[in-house]
This record gives sequence, structure tokens and C-alpha cells, in this order.
Amino acid sequence: MKFIKNYKSSLLLIIATLVGGCIGLLMGSKAAFFAPFGDIFLNLIFTLLIPLVFFSISSAIANITSSRKLGRILIISIIVFALTAIIAGIIGVISFRIFNPASGLSMDLFKGLTSDTTAQSTNILQKLVSSLTVGDFSLLLSRSNLLALIIFSILVGLGTMTAKDEGASFKAFLNSGSAVCMKIMNIIMFYAPIGIGAYFANMVGQLGSQILEGYLKVFILYLIISIIYFIAFFTLYAFIGSGKNGIKLFWKNATAPSVTALATCSSAACIPVNIEASKAMGVSDTLAKLLLPLGTNIHKDGSVIGGIYKIMFLFVLFEKDITMPSSLLIILGSGLLIGALVGAIPGGGAIGEMLILSLFGFPAEALAIMVVIATIIDAPATLLNSAGNTVCTMMISRFTEKRT
Repeated sequence: MKFIKNYKSSLLLIIATLVGGCIGLLMGSKAAFFAPFGDIFLNLIFTLLIPLVFFSISSAIANITSSRKLGRILIISIIVFALTAIIAGIIGVISFRIFNPASGLSMDLFKGLTSDTTAQSTNILQKLVSSLTVGDFSLLLSRSNLLALIIFSILVGLGTMTAKDEGASFKAFLNSGSAVCMKIMNIIMFYAPIGIGAYFANMVGQLGSQILEGYLKVFILYLIISIIYFIAFFTLYAFIGSGKNGIKLFWKNATAPSVTALATCSSAACIPVNIEASKAMGVSDTLAKLLLPLGTNIHKDGSVIGGIYKIMFLFVLFEKDITMPSSLLIILGSGLLIGALVGAIPGGGAIGEMLILSLFGFPAEALAIMVVIATIIDAPATLLNSAGNTVCTMMISRFTEKRT
């Protein structure tokens, strides 16, 4: 079946998690036997992280070619993408803050997992500087300074891009490095079901069924918020795009893109059908072909909400405060960063999760927790990412092509 083929990797991870959870419930503390098998997976990911981030980001930036066609279209596109992502992020923060699907978990059970968290600086400016930059090149080779590595990689990519012909050889090196790193990631992911299953056998063996209940609550909350956002906000965006007629056009042509997103679980795979749907909604062929590939890379409302849920879930799990306005703003900003910058590069999902660990000082064990959350919300997140790009194209079209 096409559905099983497209969701094969996600289904394997879900099955592995369930099997591992059942083994943990049955074996109890004896499930600690499986801990080393889970550690192997985490260590492999951590080892690949630095070259993956560097080559992926640098090569992505280096391959950008300047275009005079963008101009006003690009500026308006960025504004529309940013505003809708911020709205999605605010909804994510508020919904988790109100319903808090991690509230039923016993915090005392997680004391052992917080022993290696990084102490957070009390000076916000000092923390910002230490997150964005490091004092020596060698410090970039640590996953503790991931954001600084991302910024350095962007600079390398920009330097390569502006060097043009003189940087051609280095550009080829970056492209080759990125391709090799992605192949290595694919190889590691063959072991993922075993590693994740073993990890959760150990975790559930220690913590009981509470962690599984937390996942179920996250999935239900995300699903409800996705339905509300999809119906209410996309209708509003369609109205902004072309009034009452825009609403009719959007919903008349939304079925194919939506079904494709759910069936493929890939925003990239939705680009062709989204282009045709956008044209049926009154968007010009040129604009549709320009904006939908762009939006697929840098505009991901579903990923923004999902990233925020991951961060807030871990905040509650490891007893960090999510009631302070400053904490909520940092969470919102991090979710937007993950949904935009990180989502635009190859391997962005794994890099985004590692960025969360680096920014907030969560222990390495939290990576597997985020992988499972990402897996169970994958389908509705793809729907919001894909359909969101289509309706945003309608709005951008109105402001750039003087639609009424």
C-alpha cells in the first residue's frame, strides 16, 4: 500500500516505541539491560551532528543564486510567512500553557535525568553572546555551542556564494560533504527503531506508564489545535487573500493538497499539487512556481507549533518554569527559529532537536523524547506546513499582483 510505503519509517519508530514501552512495563527496572543499545543510537547521532550542521547549512547557503526577480515579492513573502508563523507559534504556546499535556507526569521520577543539564546564565545578554558566538574555533566542534556553529556555517556559505567562480571548488566540497553526511544519517536511521525501542524500554521500566500517557496527551492536543488552525485560520487567510470568493476558492481546491500531505507526509512531495491548486485559486503560474518551493523550505506553521510543544514538554518534564513571560518569549522565539531556519536545510529535524538541547541545557536523553513527539505529530504537522504555504500564496498574490 502507498500509505504504508510513505509512512514506513514513522510506523517503524512508533511500533518500536510501543514494543519498547511494553517491554519496560513487563520487565520494570530490569529493562535497564537495554540502556546501552539506546545509548549507541544517541552517540551515533551526536557524533554526526557537527559535520552535518556545518556541511548542510554552508552548502545550502552557497548554492543560493541572487535573483533580480524577487524584489518586492520576496519582501512581502517573508512578511506574510513570518506573521503566520508567529500566529501559529503564539497558538502553540498558549494551548500548551493552558492544557499542559505533561502535567500528569511525576517530576520526582525525572531527577536522575537532570543531573547533566547545563547551568543557565542569569545574565540574559551574557547568555545571548555565549549562545551566538565562541572565543575559539575549536569550541565550535562541541554540540554545546550548536547555535554558534549554525551562524558560522551561514557565514561560510555566504562567503562561498559571494566568491562565485573563485569559490567553485570549495562549493563542490561543501555539496559533497552535505551529501555524504545525509547518507550517513540514513545509515544511522536504519538502527533508529532498535535504539529508540531500547531507550524507551529502559525509560518506561524506570518511570512506568506515565511517559506514554504524556505522549498521548501531546498527540491529542496537537491534533485538536491542528484542526482548529486548519479550519479557522486558513479560512481567515483565504479571506485576506481574496475576500469571500477566496474562501470558496481555497476550500474548493484544498482537498488534493491536504490529502497529498497526509498521504505522503512530505511537504516537498506536495509542491506539484500545491502549484496546481494555487493556480486554481487565482494565483499566477509564475508566482505559484516561485513561492511554493520557497515556502516549503522556510515556512512551516506545523513545525513551529511542534517545536514549541517539544520545548514546553521538556520544560515541564525537567521542572523548568513555563509561567514567566520571559520563558514563554524565549520558547516562542526558539520555535520560530526551528520552524524557519532549521527547517530550510537538509537534516533540519535532527538539527532542530539538537538545537533545543543546546539552547536550554537539556540532557542527551531528551533527544529520544523529542524524536517520538516529532514522529507522532508528523502527519498533522505536514498538513499545516503544506496547506499553509498554499493559502499564504493567495495572500502574497493579493499584495503583489493587486488581486481583489
